[in-house]
Amino acid sequence: MVNVTDEKISAILKAADDKKAFNKRVLDITKLTAIADYFVILSGNNERQVLAIADGIEDKMEEEGYKLKNKEGYKTSRWVLLDYGDIVVHIFHKEDREFYNLERLWIDAKELKIEDIT
Repeated sequence: MVNVTDEKISAILKAADDKKAFNKRVLDITKLTAIADYFVILSGNNERQVLAIADGIEDKMEEEGYKLKNKEGYKTSRWVLLDYGDIVVHIFHKEDREFYNLERLWIDAKELKIEDIT
């Protein structure tokens, strides 16, 4: 039986793939914080692609019936955060991704294998 969280992450990754997102990572942060259960971290080459990825994910998630709780960073389009409650999606411009390096900040998180989710 597939759980709802796996379905949500799969929908996010599919939408991201459709917009050519790269350097995709899924971190399980359930044991580290109460802010979310998972981080999905993605990269785009430029501001336009970052926005396209964010829009594609929003459209796909709405189509699937999942409600966006909060969105940050859309106007600057360098680091867009989409909050779906249990899953927070971080879409970075590739330069900002290297600078902020969330993976280093959340080094204790368990990384999920994307091929196991999709």
